[in-house]
Amino acid sequence: MNVEIWSDVMCPFCYIGKRKFEQALAQFPQRDQVQVIWKSFQLNPNQKTEPNRSLNDYLADAKGWSLEQTRAMNERVTDMASEVGLTYHLDRAVVANSFDAHRLIQLAKTQGLGDAMEERLFLAYFTEGLNTADHATLLRLGTEVGLSAESVEQVLGSNQFADAVRQDIYESQQVGVRGVPFFVLNGRYAVSGAQAPDTFLGALTTAWTNWKQTQPALTDLSADAPACDIDGNC
Repeated sequence: MNVEIWSDVMCPFCYIGKRKFEQALAQFPQRDQVQVIWKSFQLNPNQKTEPNRSLNDYLADAKGWSLEQTRAMNERVTDMASEVGLTYHLDRAVVANSFDAHRLIQLAKTQGLGDAMEERLFLAYFTEGLNTADHATLLRLGTEVGLSAESVEQVLGSNQFADAVRQDIYESQQVGVRGVPFFVLNGRYAVSGAQAPDTFLGALTTAWTNWKQTQPALTDLSADAPACDIDGNC
C-alpha cells in the first residue's frame, strides 16, 4: 500500500505531521507492507534565500503581522513540536528557497533514502538553523544520509531532478492539495494537515481494508503434484 506525502522542508507542520504519522504507522499491523513516497511541494516557489534575515522578520513582513504576533505564533508552533519530541529553534531558521533541497530529496528517493533525506533536511532547518539552499550544506547533508558526494555534486551543479520536483507540484494541483502536509493513501483517501496519530491510524486501516478487498483472489487450478511445503518438508 502506497502513502504519498506532499511536504515542504520549510513547513513546520510537515515535520510535526511526519512524527505523528510515524507514531500511527508504528501501531499499524501491516506497517511492513506500507511504502511511503515523499512528494515535493513549495509553499513559496519565489522565495529568495536571505541567510542574514530572521524568520520572525520575514514572516512579519510576509503576513502583515507585528513582530510580537510572529514571535507568539512561533512559540506556539515550537510547543506543538515539543509534544511529539521535536526541538524547534525558529529563531535560528534561515529564510531559504527549498527548490534545490527538493531536488536532493528526489535524488535520494532513487536510492531508497527519501525518508532519511527528508528527515535530515527538517532537522537542519528547524533545529540546527542551517541554510538548506546552500550547496555546500546540501552536499554535507546528502552524504550524511548515504548519498555519494559525486552524485550530490552532479545534481546541484545541473538542473537534474528539476522536472521531478515540478511534476510533484503539478500532481499536487491535480489531487487538490491546498496546504501541506498532505497525505494520499493508495490514490483514494486523503488526510490533510498534522493530524492526531489516531486519525492517521484510522486512515491507514480504512485504506488497507479497501485495498485488500480489491485484490483478486487466486483460483487454484492445481492437480495433486509433488511439492515442498513452507516448513521445508518435501
